[in-house]
Amino acid sequence: MDFKKFSSLILFEQTLFALPFAYLGVLFANGRHFSTWVLVTVAFVAARTAGMSFNRVIDAEIDSRNPRTKHRLVPSGEVKRIEVWLIGLIACLMLVGASFLLNTLCFYLSFPAIVLLFTYSYFKRFSSSSHFYLGLVEAVAPIGGYIAVTGKFSLVSILLGVAILLWIAGLDIVYAVQDLDFDRKEGLYSFPSIFGQNASLIVSEACYVLSMCAMVTAGVITGKSIPYWMALACVAFIFIYQQMVVKSGDMSLALKKFFYANLYVSPFLLIGTLIDVFLT
Repeated sequence: MDFKKFSSLILFEQTLFALPFAYLGVLFANGRHFSTWVLVTVAFVAARTAGMSFNRVIDAEIDSRNPRTKHRLVPSGEVKRIEVWLIGLIACLMLVGASFLLNTLCFYLSFPAIVLLFTYSYFKRFSSSSHFYLGLVEAVAPIGGYIAVTGKFSLVSILLGVAILLWIAGLDIVYAVQDLDFDRKEGLYSFPSIFGQNASLIVSEACYVLSMCAMVTAGVITGKSIPYWMALACVAFIFIYQQMVVKSGDMSLALKKFFYANLYVSPFLLIGTLIDVFLT
């Protein structure tokens, strides 16, 4: 498999987008050792690769029947399933190895993390809570980044995890709106397919509000300074904009604006926190 196919398979650009989640945990723990940053990067990229690989194979049959996803590499037959399983397995070994080199708690937690990565794809077959389960999977990143530095849990790490969990859940609920009809036809339990579009957008908005509350609380507890709060203000503006556009009428156009705006959230958070920790 060439790099182009590999990148398309695991959505490499989304890995880069989500990498700041893990870095937030490192920064809030005041992590300054270069080796820690490298190992956290390896562990996170490995985890994302494993999760995407599992998802692509497990959902291949469903994806083949969805007009939006039928051209993906696995359902289209461009990549063999055995290759994707192998990539997932290698990524899991890399995750465990990097976690072992970080500290004992990270090593122990790498195994339940793999379970989360593997089981996520099955949730939408029986529960509309799949969006929150995906949020939980992503919440492991900042919590893991914090533990990589400190070797222990803390209230701050949990708050960061909650912030990411709710943000990703709110994001994924909106994402699922575009597959509402397909999910109902296939008997899949996405939030929009069970509760409808309007209720889903209300829940997404609530998730965003609570996510922001968690980020504010984490900043207050750790005494963050102006750069962090400026970044958080930018994130709040993006959150408000996103929720406004998905209620503006044309959902197809609104979703494009929604996801484009979302690309700026994690960079703002990372840059603001980075400046706060290292330059103030």
